[in-house]
Amino acid sequence: MSEMQDIVKDFLVECYENLDQLDRDLVSLEQDPSSQPTLSSIFRTIHTIKGTCGFLGFGKLESVAHVGENLLSKLRDGELVLRPDITTGLLSLVDAIREILGNIETLGAEGEADYTRLIETLIALQTDALAGLSGDGPEPVRETRAVPPAAADDEASEEVCPVPPSPASAVRPFAGAPAGAAQAASAPAGAAAPLAETPPAASPVASDDAAGSGEGRQGGVSDSTIRVDVGLLDKLMNRVGELVLARNQILQFTSAINDAALLSTTQRLNLITTELQEGVMKTRMQPIGNIWSKFPRVVRDLALQCGKQVRIEMDGRETELDKTIVEAIKDPLTHLVRNAVDHGIEAPPGRLAAGKPAEGCLRLRAFHEGGQVNIEISDDGGGLNLERIRQKAVERGLLTADQAARLSDREAAQLIFAPGFSTAAKVTNVSGRGVGMDVVKTNVEKIGGTVDVQSRLGHGTTVKLKIPLTLAIIPALIVTCDGDRYAIPQVSLLELVRLEGEQARQGIERLHGAPVYRLRGQLLPIVYLRKELELSSNPAGEAAGGDVLNIVVLRADERQFGLVVDAINDTEEIVVKPLSQQLKGIPVYAGATIMGDGRVALILDVLGTAQRAHVVSEVRDRGLTDHAARAAEHDDSRQTLLILELGERRLALPIALVSRLEEISRDQIEQSDQQEVVQYRGEIMPLVRLGQILGIPTQESPDQPLQVVVYTEGGRSFGLVVDRIADIVETTVQATRKTQSGDLLASAVIQQRVTDLLNLPSIIRRADPTFAAPLDATEATVL
Repeated sequence: MSEMQDIVKDFLVECYENLDQLDRDLVSLEQDPSSQPTLSSIFRTIHTIKGTCGFLGFGKLESVAHVGENLLSKLRDGELVLRPDITTGLLSLVDAIREILGNIETLGAEGEADYTRLIETLIALQTDALAGLSGDGPEPVRETRAVPPAAADDEASEEVCPVPPSPASAVRPFAGAPAGAAQAASAPAGAAAPLAETPPAASPVASDDAAGSGEGRQGGVSDSTIRVDVGLLDKLMNRVGELVLARNQILQFTSAINDAALLSTTQRLNLITTELQEGVMKTRMQPIGNIWSKFPRVVRDLALQCGKQVRIEMDGRETELDKTIVEAIKDPLTHLVRNAVDHGIEAPPGRLAAGKPAEGCLRLRAFHEGGQVNIEISDDGGGLNLERIRQKAVERGLLTADQAARLSDREAAQLIFAPGFSTAAKVTNVSGRGVGMDVVKTNVEKIGGTVDVQSRLGHGTTVKLKIPLTLAIIPALIVTCDGDRYAIPQVSLLELVRLEGEQARQGIERLHGAPVYRLRGQLLPIVYLRKELELSSNPAGEAAGGDVLNIVVLRADERQFGLVVDAINDTEEIVVKPLSQQLKGIPVYAGATIMGDGRVALILDVLGTAQRAHVVSEVRDRGLTDHAARAAEHDDSRQTLLILELGERRLALPIALVSRLEEISRDQIEQSDQQEVVQYRGEIMPLVRLGQILGIPTQESPDQPLQVVVYTEGGRSFGLVVDRIADIVETTVQATRKTQSGDLLASAVIQQRVTDLLNLPSIIRRADPTFAAPLDATEATVL
């Protein structure tokens, strides 16, 4: 109901503005009847009012406007020549429309007045039946009437020179007409009789006193809104941005001065600036319904083209975004809607065979959450065939068969966003060329948003978009690297980690040469900002031997990574400035801003930085997925396992038993008491050759460093040497076969391959009988 009220309100505002212009155009046209632009403008205005009021169900207003439109059409086409009586009739039409609008605004309905006489008069003017009338007859009687509520801002009363009715018939005056109207209606044919005023004499919602006092429509919708040019709003936003920068500079300056009066004034300035910023931001906000309004037509046309029955439901039309964001997501949303109708929802026979109603449902939902706008596009169609997606990815060379088999369902679903990927059997004018979904993802991520897809085969698919509210002024974390400051958009920030002392020196581990940090049991890929920006002479880009390590945990492409910086300063609101032409091609930068001291700081593109560091692709290929994102699906039977390869065998052990993953050069190996050892973190660590313990032939490469799994128990560490550290997976272990060896707990199918589960404490005791620490309930962590 409130949505319809908003539509009516917008309709009234637009009509009042058009009618004010119409008054001026009609008077101007009377001075220059040959002005076709003015005549065309009048016609378009009446035509617009007629079309919209018909859509809203205002039949009386539609019928009045329709007759006026016909008269204007004849004038525009040259079939009639503008005369004073036609101008008067059109002005009377404008007054009648204004009165009906006033009733709609105040009463919610068109009122009880009868406009039959006005309609008859306008029809007579169309047929040129009054062309023979001239000013030689008696002077028309001028009636005084009360001003209707829509004209309360004008004079309390006005003299109207009425328009004569059709002489062919005597029409009863409509309700509210004064006595003079009845006399005119009964005048003999052919006489230049005075005609009744066309609008009613008095409005049912405004008395003479009200009209005279100018209170007829005080506080109406036309008085509560104003149209402002978008360019002016953009300029105002830029000025507010400059004010925010000046505010930041003043705040930084006064923080170093001990002056109570200056501090109080600065705080007041800060408050006013913040309120002004919020107010200007609101003027740029637009409801997402502005985009959604065209989707019913898109869905209808596409459903007919595809031979489907689809209805569309929308929830959250009023959700507001900055107008720049609205423009940026218009095309991605359109493609997602078209894709859901074309690919997602089945044809009626297929739906009926699956036990579904013949008509499919496409649902759009938008809501605010966590400082972002969430948009969901859901359908109740067939869902994604993940096996088909895996197969197609292998056929297209996007993945190897082994990588495809190791993909989780969620990761497989993300493949639809790969460039050039499509499972369509044939190419049509709607889809099938493999372009579109990758563009959707790219465009959304350009504005700092994310895209995710969830699907159940046979039940439907949901695409979820998370996008920022605005791009003009955003909160950001300010960091320092190599003496320069950089801004990281807070929308991508998850947490901050600070390591000190021994933990800072030894907290970073290596996995296949890539640095990782163990954050609450999960391996977090590490990226050094110095290295990615090529700011350091150190080839690795790392701060050697530092006592402090600052890690900014970020999210890109639904995956986490840690960005190592020199220092973390503070969070503040920054004004986003576009990059210069020379820097636009660098993917690690998203923009620039001016700091409080007047210096420029570059804004980091989190996704671009992750892609440059190959974090996103490495994480996907190795299966080091975002375990935090999977926590919602986690239950007691699921656990995280480290997958190892030894010759042709696959082995696994709980990641909780692993202290570190290391690569050790062969020249570091020494001998002690007839056992291989290495100097490791201040101690002598024995190396255990897993292949020798289990009697499995290995495939070690003599020119490659050793792959070592470090196990620590009772304060002692052991290095387990394997051929390859293959993967880290989260899965439900279901033992399919018990083993007889005490070094193996069982065999299970993991990633569609038979894998032996190691009894690591037992293996360590076999390798070093002197290690007599009691066995604990390790088996319980695996089975």
